[in-house]
Parts: sequence; C-alpha cells; structure tokens
Amino acid sequence: MIYYQTGSPETSLSADDLKQGMFAALDHIGKRQKVLVVPPDYTRLPSRSGELTEYCWQYLGDKLTDILPALGTHTPMTEEQMNHMFGQTPRGLFRIHDWRNDVITLGTVPAEFIKEVSEGACDFSWPAQVNKLLVQGEFDLILSIGQVVPHEVVGMANYNKNIFVGTGGTEGIHKSHYIGAVYGMEKMMGHADTPVRKVFNYASEHFAKHLPIVYVLTVVGLNKQGDLQTYGLFIGDDFSVFDRAAKLSLQVNFNMLDEPLKKVVVWLDPSEFKSTWLGNKSVYRTRMALADGGELIVLAPALVEFGEDRQIDSLIRKYGYYGTPHTLEMVRDNEDLSNNLAAAAHLIHGSSEGRFSITYCPGKGADNLTRQEIESVGFNYADYDETVARYNPKTLKEGYNTLADGEEIFYISSPALGLWAYKDRFNY
Repeated sequence: MIYYQTGSPETSLSADDLKQGMFAALDHIGKRQKVLVVPPDYTRLPSRSGELTEYCWQYLGDKLTDILPALGTHTPMTEEQMNHMFGQTPRGLFRIHDWRNDVITLGTVPAEFIKEVSEGACDFSWPAQVNKLLVQGEFDLILSIGQVVPHEVVGMANYNKNIFVGTGGTEGIHKSHYIGAVYGMEKMMGHADTPVRKVFNYASEHFAKHLPIVYVLTVVGLNKQGDLQTYGLFIGDDFSVFDRAAKLSLQVNFNMLDEPLKKVVVWLDPSEFKSTWLGNKSVYRTRMALADGGELIVLAPALVEFGEDRQIDSLIRKYGYYGTPHTLEMVRDNEDLSNNLAAAAHLIHGSSEGRFSITYCPGKGADNLTRQEIESVGFNYADYDETVARYNPKTLKEGYNTLADGEEIFYISSPALGLWAYKDRFNY
C-alpha cells in the first residue's frame, strides 16, 4: 500500500513539503504504540533522511522509542555528524548497529534460487539477516528511511537493502555484495530488477512479512544549477513504492552521454568521504562513461583509510584493486578473503579492469593516506595541491569544462548522487 507519494522531474520539495508528506503518511498509517526508525547514516546525508527522522520524532513523540541508523559495515557517526544530520532528535533514542554481533537470521534464500537469478555466477545460499532489535523490540511500526539512487551493489539503492544490508550481518552483507560483483555491476547499475534485488525481495516475501515495515523513500539529485533538489517522496509498504521512486530516480539521477569521456575529475566532499570504501563511488558511477584509455582523477582531501572496517581495510591493503580475474583467484586461494566476500566485491568494484587509469589525490594532513599507500593498492597518486591548482572545484562547473589551455574535462562534485554512462556502454 502507498500511504503518500509526490514527485516528478520538475518537483522541488522544501523541508515543509517533506514534513507535511511525512505527517500525512503517518496520519494514514494510524496510531502506533512503539515505533522504530531506521535511517541511513551520515554517508547518505543528502538523502534528507535526517530531517525526515526528526519529523517522525515530532509527530510520534514518546511513541518513537528507538532509532537504528543503517550502518552496514560503516563506522558509527560522530556527535558532530549526529547534530548535523538529525537536528534536535533526542540522542538517547539512537542505537548502534553491530554487523558482527547484533543480528539474527530470519530465513535462508536457497542456493538454487541464487544460481538461477545470478545466471550461474553464484550458487551459495543467502541468510536474510537483520539487527535483532527489529524482531525482539516488539514494534508495531518500523519506518525504513532512505534515498533511491543508482547503486553498484544492487542496481538502485534502498528499499529492502536498507534492512538486509544496512542492519544486516556478516554473512548476508558479504554474500550480497559478492553476488552483484561477480554477476557484473555494469549490468545492474540503474536497474531496479537485478539478481541482488531479487534475493532481497525473496527474503522480504518469505521471511519478513511479519515485520511492520513502511518504507520512506526520497529521490534527490543535482539540478541544472548544480544545487541539491528533492524531486520526490514516496511512502509505502510494498515493492510498488520502490518501483515508483526508482523510475523517477532514473529520470533525474542518470546522465546519458553521447560520447565517452577522456578525463573525469571527481570531488569527494570531506564531510562525507574519508575512505576508498565510500570514495570509490567516483569509480563506480563514472566507469560506464569513461573512454578506453581515459583518466579518472579523484580529489579526496579527507582520505585517511581504505576500509571503514579495520578488517576490510587490512584486506584492501593486502590484495589491492587489480581487477576481477585477480580478485577471484585471490578468493579461491586465500581464506581471509573468501571469508570476507564484501571486501572481495569492493576490490572488483574499485578496479577499472585495466580500461582506464584511476588517480587519487589525498589531502596532506598527518592522517591522510600517503603516496606509498595509494600506489600499493593499484591506484595512481598525484599531489593534491598541484592537482587542485589546475582543477579547482571552486571554479569548475558540473559537467563539461574547457580549461584556459584548451584541455577538456568532465567535472562531478557529488558522485553518490548520480550515474553517468556513454550510451553504447549502458545495458538497457
């Protein structure tokens, strides 16, 4: 059932619009006695989920008893990030998801199903894992909040991914990432119906129908002026609400190009990106736009680590971004990597497969990754100050730029908000 929906490529929703929409949906849902909200963490700041969480608290009052940010493998938010994202929402409501210890398994998707939907890429079973609070908390409403946008692991982000990955466990997260990587992310990005989504939908239908989940989905992107614009808000409890949000997202977040790009410069906002685990969205979202032999330059002033999880960080440092064949061989031959398939999937995602070069430019703080560290995982390194002097984010405009000496580049300030593809590389 859809409780509220609004959105179009021309829509621009204000904070008051979001508040009214959230309140209207809660009116429609009816009175509840104990409510859990599951928003994303700070890495999804532009989603407007922080504001929507605060509106839920304003409406529900003491009926809202718990807020569980969908951290997945990410590190818990800092107090500064909490204040920035969630405003006046009481801090005592927030819980921290521990993906290694705080989960229970609702059921298991059979290997035969996964082999079928992945076209033989994987043939293991998959556990539908969620944070135990969702089951043991005795909630009569769970509000899963997030943004629908093209995504490298599942095709289009959010909906039940927010539950099964955001509050998921070790095995579930590892295997879901690996299914998508081995099947091929370029066959999935920008599509709502993918092998990984089919696995999540199977789990929702067979194992999670008893959970009173209502999805609150936004569609957010950059407008022609380069400013954030909220194009849609969709609230409901079944696949139809996700499907409508995904269709709008493709209209506003997907950029189809007539020609491949020879040089792309991506800015990683220091408030959002401190790891290549997240920063490689610069790779994922532009890979179908880059020309063979092209160059991706990533301006990453806050880059201090590879993985946000210490174990994954060590695996990235050990195995590096050297392409699918190499990574699959390492998975076969090394138990530490075969036991951490999300890390293996990330190594596949973050490689250009030798088709274009990837140059990272970390800042020069004491904690920033060094040239030696960057080059040790297979990336190129360039000096941040020298590169910014030539490609200055303060003067570049979104999209095509021609520099004073005639060099042509394509600039992206928010890689997490879009997908760029050359028309002959996109899989319709």
